[in-house]
Amino acid sequence: MAELLNVRGLETQFRTREGLVHAVNGVDFSLKEGETLGIVGESGCGKSVTVMSMLRLIPSPPGKVVAGQAFYQGKDLLKMSDEEIRHIRGSQISMIFQDPMTSFNPVLTIGRQVAEPLEIHQGMNRKQAYERVTEMLELVGIPKAKDRLGDYPHQFSGGMRQRVMIAMSLVCNPSILIADEPTTALDVTIQAQIIELAKELRDKLGMAMIWITHDLGVIAGLADRMAVMYGGLIIETAPVKSLYATPSHPYTLGLINSLPRLDMDQYHRLESIDGLPPILMEKPVSCPFAPRCTFVRERCLQENPPLLESAPDHYTACWVDPATGRDRS
Repeated sequence: MAELLNVRGLETQFRTREGLVHAVNGVDFSLKEGETLGIVGESGCGKSVTVMSMLRLIPSPPGKVVAGQAFYQGKDLLKMSDEEIRHIRGSQISMIFQDPMTSFNPVLTIGRQVAEPLEIHQGMNRKQAYERVTEMLELVGIPKAKDRLGDYPHQFSGGMRQRVMIAMSLVCNPSILIADEPTTALDVTIQAQIIELAKELRDKLGMAMIWITHDLGVIAGLADRMAVMYGGLIIETAPVKSLYATPSHPYTLGLINSLPRLDMDQYHRLESIDGLPPILMEKPVSCPFAPRCTFVRERCLQENPPLLESAPDHYTACWVDPATGRDRS
């Protein structure tokens, strides 16, 4: 599969009353055609800011992308003009946000809002756009879609609003869909329906996907590759099966050990990760996870480990192998 997206050295900062917050501190990742990448980590680790920075959606001020490159089909998104990036967003790279109620305009009908990208990016007239919108709403499972074009966002349930948001994201046939914790505000049964819908549409339309979440259970059945973030950095990345079978970073190991397991023959005690995530008022010069790590060494407190290959196609930023407790050479 050809490489579709390549992000290198991405850094984003925010100016606050308390000082400069280093939210993203040199993130590298890539995405191939048709691939699904899962990005996981605790709240505040930089997941959403990473993709928002890539798409130039960070409000400035207070935020600013201070370094990095984000190549999409060979062109750097961070160096495009405002007009160029507007044509990319929504048509070639689309995004689903956490809460669909805050993403819709409450005084415009659903039909008008979903049709707008078609009129802007594909030059359709109103009739053509509404026909396409009806098709997409039917595709995502909205009953009597044509009759609901004139309804407003508050007339849809939370799950139905998220389905409409997916339809709006896919209406221009993007090559990349970014889903930023799209099931957070939904109950468990609706979450499962939305995830299954996303998988079906991904396979049917052949698009690549970036799925951002703090729920490792979601990623297990959805993604091909997984990137774990902590302290504004990617600390481990690998194919999903490899990462779940042999986690190579103590933080990833802690996340997996905190999950309920159905494949255990006997009682399995859930573990927790002591401590709190770092407050990034300074750019990490040592390992950001060191204060919470049970494998910590003196070197961890002095030097931030780079992301290096610890196994075939498996990359880890850690000076210690948690499987053996030995230092990595």
